[in-house]
Amino acid sequence: MNFLSGEYECKIDPKGRLVLPAKIKANLPEASGNHVVLTRGFEPCLVLYPKSEWKTIYDKVAGLNEFNEEYRQFQRNFFRGNTEIELDGTGRFIVPRTMARFADLEKEAIVVGLGNRVEIWNPDRYEDFLIKDQQSFSQLAEKFLGDKPAEAPLI
Repeated sequence: MNFLSGEYECKIDPKGRLVLPAKIKANLPEASGNHVVLTRGFEPCLVLYPKSEWKTIYDKVAGLNEFNEEYRQFQRNFFRGNTEIELDGTGRFIVPRTMARFADLEKEAIVVGLGNRVEIWNPDRYEDFLIKDQQSFSQLAEKFLGDKPAEAPLI
């Protein structure tokens, strides 16, 4: 299994195109080819999934009971604006304008590999969502990765 990792500063050209960093592109699963799915994140960022990873998530969300109002509302918001994209030979793709507005992307972006997905952030907003206190980060690491079984996060 390939892991998408790293943090990269990228430019967005005047036509709204972003080039995925070579290390990210090289680690896209072969099964996905150059096909990815771009969606809005839960935070003010975009999330790019290899198509093979997206299929797993799609199946879960699409499989929810359509006769349940809460599930329908979640599906409507989750699938809203998702776009399947084919990367060109250099790993470049056009960021749809509605998505660029959602994530406040203009000329620069931070691209962050998170294992099975990639987040695309406005550089100024990205900093707002990072843990700035190393002690807090250490406590989270202990909570989720320590010897004790991890407790489910409170939602």
